[in-house]
Amino acid sequence: MARASDVADRLHSVAIRVLRHAREADREAGIGPARLSALSVLVYGGPCTISELASAEQVSLPTMTRIVQGLEQFSLARRKASPADARSSIVAPTAKGNALLQRARNARLRRIEALLKSAKTEDVARLGDALAAVFGV
Repeated sequence: MARASDVADRLHSVAIRVLRHAREADREAGIGPARLSALSVLVYGGPCTISELASAEQVSLPTMTRIVQGLEQFSLARRKASPADARSSIVAPTAKGNALLQRARNARLRRIEALLKSAKTEDVARLGDALAAVFGV
């Protein structure tokens, strides 16, 4: 029986390889990985303050401010005054930002699917079952 630490080590290695492979598709988005990641937080997590976004992305507030300015420059996100605190603003994705992120996500998924196509159908099914059993997805 496999030890959890051994499985964790293998899962870590595989996750890194899969994500590196999938990230190749991010170039198509044309906005850079930091902006794409921040946009993902906004699209899937909802509007938030720049501070919350910086915390989610584990970057400094000045860095996130520059990232948000870049998103605004490409009309992918917009800021509006916070109704709760006039000193802060809420950042939200635009329809254009939502569309770009969906295209980028689909491109990543196509690359991951291409990796899975080289495996046997029953192995892919087992992987799906394992993901459901262990992670509930």
